[in-house]
Amino acid sequence: MVLDLRLSKDWVVVRQSFFFFCVFQKLFVLLQPEMKNGFQTDDLHEAVRVLRAGGIILYPTDTVWGIGCDATNSEAVKKIFALKRRTDSKSMLVLLDDAAKLVSYVYVPDAARQLLYVTDEGRPMTIIYPNAEGVANELIANDGSLGIRITTEPFSKALCAQLGKPIVSTSANISGEAAAPTFAQISETIKAGVDYICRYRQDDNTPKQPSSIIKVEKDNRFVIIR
Repeated sequence: MVLDLRLSKDWVVVRQSFFFFCVFQKLFVLLQPEMKNGFQTDDLHEAVRVLRAGGIILYPTDTVWGIGCDATNSEAVKKIFALKRRTDSKSMLVLLDDAAKLVSYVYVPDAARQLLYVTDEGRPMTIIYPNAEGVANELIANDGSLGIRITTEPFSKALCAQLGKPIVSTSANISGEAAAPTFAQISETIKAGVDYICRYRQDDNTPKQPSSIIKVEKDNRFVIIR
């Protein structure tokens, strides 16, 4: 009887230990940031929250790191011009997650549609379209054009999709200075001047290059700018 009682007590201890182990394991999983496409969703959600509140962010793109904001928010766009010490005569490009959304903001000539299908995977392409509308006036050039790039980079693509609007994408540097090819090379002035710095890809030291730029006119004439 004594042996049976001891075994019974041991079994209770084992069951309790197993129970607490399972609880701890579930809590550990629940407390871990949810991951999607390699980035943490709380990082994405905070960036979107800041954008919706009219703030500006520092975020990874399909080229170099960019300073971004809601492209329809004029006051937010002005904040970026001020941070970069850039005149508003130098318009900035925007990102979209889906080419089907282009018609909501610009006229898309046939030549531009064809260019969208021949983009070099090694170097993203920004296309300057005519007849821009639906974005902050500060982003539209004097001739009514707007530069847009369809991003395929996971984080910036998800950012555009979640916000549901185009996002400004301008290099993270003071105007006139060289663009920082990696996050580590972005100046402290820029980092201190934004409302949120995205965590994704901060440790990626692979040098990035700016996109190519092609301007397409309504009559399908085009010029390669970069």
